[in-house]
Amino acid sequence: MTSKSDKKQPLSVKDYEKLGRILQSVFESGYANHWRVYKVNFVRGLFFGLGSVLGGTIIIAVALWILSFFTELPIIGELAETVQSTVEQ
Repeated sequence: MTSKSDKKQPLSVKDYEKLGRILQSVFESGYANHWRVYKVNFVRGLFFGLGSVLGGTIIIAVALWILSFFTELPIIGELAETVQSTVEQ
């Protein structure tokens, strides 16, 4: 059972400031080597970009493959044939 007092209240500006100070202190005390953090974030960014490109390519390829099944339909068929001929060129 939940009561009205159990509901979460939105954070105030002071709460966000306090959280920011805590995160800054954790970052400053927990990571003595900032270059390691930069290197890890750089590699993470590279993999994120690569994953985004590969994922987008796969989604578009699957969408075009599904669209190729509808070449027999009157309205969608013309569009599907146009897209298919463009891809083949």
